[in-house]
Amino acid sequence: MEEEKGELVRSLTDAVNEIAPIGDYRCAVKKEFCNLARRLKLLTPMFEEIRESKEQIPEETVKALVSLKEALVSAKELLRFGSEGSKIYLTYYCLLCFRRFFEVVKLRVNGGKRGEMERERSREVVLEAMILNWVVIVTVFALDFKLELYYNTVLERDQIMHKFHEVTARVEQALSGISYENLDISDEVKEQVELVLAQFRRAKGRADVPDVELYEDLLSLYNKSNDAAADPDVLRRLAEKLQLVGIAELTQESLALHEMVSASCGDPGETFEKMSNLLKIIKDFVQTENPNLDASAREKNLPSSSGQATTDGNHKTPVIPDDFKCPISLELMKDPVIVSTGQTYERSCIEKWLEQGHGTCPKTQQTLSSHALTPNYVLRSLIAQWCEANGIEPPKRLGSSRPNKTTSACSPAERTKIEIILRKLASSSPEDQRMAAGEIRLLAKRNADNRVAIAEAGAIPLLVTLLSTPDSRTQEHAVTALLNLSICEENKGSIISFGAVPGIVQVLKKGSMEARENAAAALFSLSVVDENKVTIGASGAIPPLVTLLSEGTQRGKKDAATALFNLCIYQGNKGKAVRAGVVPTLMRLLTEPGGGMVDEALAILAILSSHPEGKSAIGAAEAVPVLVDVIGNGSPRNRENAAAVLVHLCAGDQQHLAEAQELGVMGPLVDLAQNGTDRGKRKAAQLLERMSRFVEQQKLAQAQAEAQAQQSQSQSQSEIQQPHPPSVAYTVDR
Repeated sequence: MEEEKGELVRSLTDAVNEIAPIGDYRCAVKKEFCNLARRLKLLTPMFEEIRESKEQIPEETVKALVSLKEALVSAKELLRFGSEGSKIYLTYYCLLCFRRFFEVVKLRVNGGKRGEMERERSREVVLEAMILNWVVIVTVFALDFKLELYYNTVLERDQIMHKFHEVTARVEQALSGISYENLDISDEVKEQVELVLAQFRRAKGRADVPDVELYEDLLSLYNKSNDAAADPDVLRRLAEKLQLVGIAELTQESLALHEMVSASCGDPGETFEKMSNLLKIIKDFVQTENPNLDASAREKNLPSSSGQATTDGNHKTPVIPDDFKCPISLELMKDPVIVSTGQTYERSCIEKWLEQGHGTCPKTQQTLSSHALTPNYVLRSLIAQWCEANGIEPPKRLGSSRPNKTTSACSPAERTKIEIILRKLASSSPEDQRMAAGEIRLLAKRNADNRVAIAEAGAIPLLVTLLSTPDSRTQEHAVTALLNLSICEENKGSIISFGAVPGIVQVLKKGSMEARENAAAALFSLSVVDENKVTIGASGAIPPLVTLLSEGTQRGKKDAATALFNLCIYQGNKGKAVRAGVVPTLMRLLTEPGGGMVDEALAILAILSSHPEGKSAIGAAEAVPVLVDVIGNGSPRNRENAAAVLVHLCAGDQQHLAEAQELGVMGPLVDLAQNGTDRGKRKAAQLLERMSRFVEQQKLAQAQAEAQAQQSQSQSQSEIQQPHPPSVAYTVDR
């Protein structure tokens, strides 16, 4: 059964991964297809968490997932159709089909002899159906490559016409059949899937009317003779709407037209000749308008980075909200991430900032307590929704912040020095190994170029071997050198692939205190990559991290806390942390004198409280009084996290609600709802709503009890006052 579940989830993930690279949808279907692809890609986190879960999947959910897999296959084919082929061809025949359909409907509706009211009603019904399905009508033309298809052919191909609507409905139906409450997935993922499901439900009954002006412009050029002058305004509108303003786009369009000629058995015919001529007119115009055209410098589907609304003809570019722009680049964020100060940046920008050696938050100038970068899924979803609402293709996340492999700028002399050190590192002399490991440690700490050069020279497997050396000082140097090398993103994968994690965990268990601290920091650095969270959690790293959190130095506790926080972002590691005894340790850190670990302890508790085992353990640790105190007297971030923990504890548990109420939480919650952080306000509002319902239930129960008591008392009094029947005397003959 486990194998079947794994195969099913793997096929779902593969289907979405195959959809992800499909893009550059043609103008006529761009918005609808972009929305469909974006929504499907948002399902990936759910599939990953289901795959890692050890719990059984309910049978009805399995059936729904099978249906979803079939719908994804259909969606992939539909999206591929919208991405390939000629922009001119697809746009022209999509709009032409819509136009002819409209004209036929108009003739059919207006030409009858029915009453005016009946004609109006028929017109509305047919027009509504036409608008709903106009996008997929063009499938008939594009799949058959027959230009003589008219209204009757469209009606005969009703199944193809409704493909887009059918795919949307099938995905929505499959998602609706999944029992999310019975799946071992995080609350964040549930919320994200619920958002996707709501969008699919809205999309079933909504479609946009196509750009009639675009059709008219295309038609005017399509029927124009070769020697007739074209209107520059028309050409400009066409080039922009069809996104044919760069050499690369024009070349791709030319190739697409040639491929369609091949698909028509090599006979171009008059239609393809006209389209080729139209493309030539647009290309000549674009090159005349911009002789120094640079195709790579264009991003037509994104608004201007300045955030100012620009106007070009009748098209207005929307203003990007400030919250959606990276504070460093001032561009719309593709992959927003949160740093330890709570600020959000574009991942590539903040990574570059950190690699340059900065240790502060660029916006607030506060010192960063760690270099953890947490994906801001909520903001990413909001950006995607804003793009959808404004007809803009959502920005695509890059697979890596670096498009090409980083190369070191170290001089030949510096590289020679590194090679000499590595020869010592590989020697059999313990003294040489210790000295070389210490030098590598210092060089890797110095700058990014050294980190790249050291890895390129082959130091990582040698350092991994030294993690098991009996010499404690060499071991410390080796694990710290790996920590410093892991700061470079590309080195993280090499460190994992050379099998460093088990050795780092061994150092974490039995090394010197400084080595243990640096081992924890190394695990944190490696866990920034999502897939590494699974590897590290499965290696047995969590129990020794909990031990270090309990008994380490202040620095060791900080390193262990940041590593545990990052690892517990992955749902599968939360239970491991709870079973390792992290909750009692965190509660002790919350109440110990000095309070140096309150921030970290609350942040981890907030993550664990969303897990059933975490919620149970936190409740058993009598956390409510501590949480209420923090909500009343803590820092803004700590009040927010304490409220988040209390929200989970009080979900379906009136005992914790009653305890919090008795401790006077209402006043601090009202203040948090008015003056807290945005997330703090939301959590406080949730708690206040639950408290209000609880108080109402208490009042109702009390009123019912009083009424029942009063009724009982009245009955008792009535019985006392009621006269007894006279007694009957019996006489007996003796």
